[in-house]
Amino acid sequence: MSIETSAGLVAEKLEKSDYVRVFGHHDADGIAAASIICHALYRQGKKFHLSIKSGIKPEDIRSHEITVLCDLGSSMEDLPEDTVVIDHHIPCFNGEYHINPRLFGIDGELDLAASAVAYMVADHMGDNRDLCSLALLGMIGDHQEIAGKNAGIVNEGIANQFITPGRGIPLAGDDITEKIYTATDPYLPGISGNPEKAQKMVEKFFDDSENGYEQLLSAIVLETASANNERAMCSLWGDTWELQRAVIHDAHTLASVTESCGLSGRGGLAAMLCMRNDETVDEAKEIALKHRLETIEAIASAKRYNEAGPAIFKIENPSVSSSVADVLARDGLLDVPVLTIAKINGNYSVSARCPAKINIDLSTVMKEAAESAGGTGGGHRSRAGAKIGEDQLMPFIKNIEEALA
Repeated sequence: MSIETSAGLVAEKLEKSDYVRVFGHHDADGIAAASIICHALYRQGKKFHLSIKSGIKPEDIRSHEITVLCDLGSSMEDLPEDTVVIDHHIPCFNGEYHINPRLFGIDGELDLAASAVAYMVADHMGDNRDLCSLALLGMIGDHQEIAGKNAGIVNEGIANQFITPGRGIPLAGDDITEKIYTATDPYLPGISGNPEKAQKMVEKFFDDSENGYEQLLSAIVLETASANNERAMCSLWGDTWELQRAVIHDAHTLASVTESCGLSGRGGLAAMLCMRNDETVDEAKEIALKHRLETIEAIASAKRYNEAGPAIFKIENPSVSSSVADVLARDGLLDVPVLTIAKINGNYSVSARCPAKINIDLSTVMKEAAESAGGTGGGHRSRAGAKIGEDQLMPFIKNIEEALA
């Protein structure tokens, strides 16, 4: 069976249902994936209920309802057999309606985010070609390349004039100054979080021409290169995407706003954006701006637990912990796995990331280290997480240090 055939089976199951319960993970990929499924259901006149969550438990699933988990559920073995799982994480669930690129020999970390898989399902449920823009959000949010099957989806969107490609500064924000001083992907030391400096640099070097971009980017590189790696510097210029039917047309801005709202506990608001409710745009942008600035502040104040081995940082603000882990591993000069630990509701939430040249299966490491400390863990090979009890933090850290020694 191919992944396309599997998508058709999942679509057929949803088409036979009068009411569907949809859960989406609280990042850009999960919210976009869930919104794609809800769009497709709505267009068929189906009733549905959407929830955005940081995780799922078996008790969240009711036996009398058809349940769809988007960017969630693949790591769980104890889900009801007829649960629909649309995911790209390492699979443990063996249900008939689990569609996951990894089950078909495709590395879901690099190609086919959950939103792209959801798009494949929606494609079997009617003319939903315009939803390719939401599939692109998940690819951007999960830092996937537009290659392989991802490229097929994006190229279809371009051919149907739902996506317009371009070149520019692929940062989130309404104008060039905001893009620079709120930059977290990449993080720009000394400029991110400093609107006055960003404004002065724009006034001095930028004149809205190609040469103006060149001068500004050269100045930024000279300012930040000593603290950033090559990938971070190169990512200041690249592909951009205009989404013709979205309420926020710039794809990187919409992906950032969606992710920021989800991680800030406003996943419902993010889903409304993806469902094309333009009344929520201003509020969502304010939340996203606050989240990016809080991420920048947390990076500056992060405290490292240890001096050697994996870089383990304490983060005070749990809502930005995963974003900080992304930045520290992706843009800085660390050459060891990065973990951020934040306290939330009496427990600890852990985000783990591998820098680009480090090849370690963090999903397995986090799962085993967390379970040995009475918690839970898992995720992608290079991006994973865990939740542990307050009294098990030091045993967990010891397990991690031993596993990554």
